Amino acid sequence: MIDRPGLAEFLRSRRHAMQPQDVGLPRGARRRTAGLRREEVAALCHMSTDYYARLERERGPRPSEQMVAAIAQGLHLTLDERDHLFRLAGHQPPLRGALSEHISPGLLRILDRLADTPAEIVTELGETLRQTPLGVALTGDATAYTGPSRSIGYRWFADPDGRALYPPEDHAALSRLYASHLRRLVTLRGPGSRAARLADLALAASPELRRLWETHEVGLRPEEVKRFVHPQVGLLELHCQTMVDPEQSHLLLVYTAVPGTESYEKLQLLAVVGAHAG
Repeated sequence: MIDRPGLAEFLRSRRHAMQPQDVGLPRGARRRTAGLRREEVAALCHMSTDYYARLERERGPRPSEQMVAAIAQGLHLTLDERDHLFRLAGHQPPLRGALSEHISPGLLRILDRLADTPAEIVTELGETLRQTPLGVALTGDATAYTGPSRSIGYRWFADPDGRALYPPEDHAALSRLYASHLRRLVTLRGPGSRAARLADLALAASPELRRLWETHEVGLRPEEVKRFVHPQVGLLELHCQTMVDPEQSHLLLVYTAVPGTESYEKLQLLAVVGAHAG
C-alpha cells in the first residue's frame, strides 16, 4: 500500500535539499524558495506541476512504477533513496546492476555541467539514457529510439541509415568494434540475458554481423578520436573521454575538440545551429 504521508514528506525533503546549480539551473538573485520549486522538479521529472504538487499534498492516484522512476531520476536520488521511494509508493524497487537504467547522481551532476559540450550517458548495450543539448545537436535525439533500436550496436547492423553519421571509410572498423563488444557482453551476461537476445535479433537482421561473429573477435577498443559527419557542419574529429559507473554499468561519454582546429570551430558553430534549431 502507498504511504501517502511518508511519500509526500520524502518528496518535500529531497526537493528542499536540492539547489538549482545541482541540476544545471541558474539560481537567480531573487530566489526565496529553499531548494527547488515544484515546477522545476516537475520539469526535471517530465510531468505536470499539478501532478507532482498533488503527490506532495498527499492527493491524487498512486503513481505508476514509470512515474516513480521518473521522479527518482529527476530528484537525482541514490539507489537506496530510489528504492525507498518505490516502497513508499507501494511498489517493489527495480533490479540493480547492469539492467538498471537509473543514472547515479554523480554522473547526472557532471552531465548537468556540460551544457556547452556534446556528452551522453549510455548503458553497456549502447542505449542512450541522457544527452546534453549539444549532444543532441551532434547525433540527434538518441533517447527517442524504442525496442532493440535503442542500442546503437543493434542499429548499426539492422538499420543502414544509422551509419550516415560516420565517414564511410570508418564503417568496417566500427562494425568490428560493435561485433566485438556485443560478443563480449553475451559471454559476460550469459544465455537468456538482454545482451544475448539483442545479439540474436541483430544476427538475424545482418549478414555482415553473422560473418564477423564467426571470427570470435573480442577485446577491441574504440579509438580516442571519433569522427562524425554532421549534415550541417560536415566532418568533425572529436576526442571521446569516458567515465564509468561500475555499479550501474553506465558510461558517460564526453566529446571535445582540440582548440584551434577546424573541428573546434565547427563545434562552436554546431552550438549555435543547435540552439537555433531548439
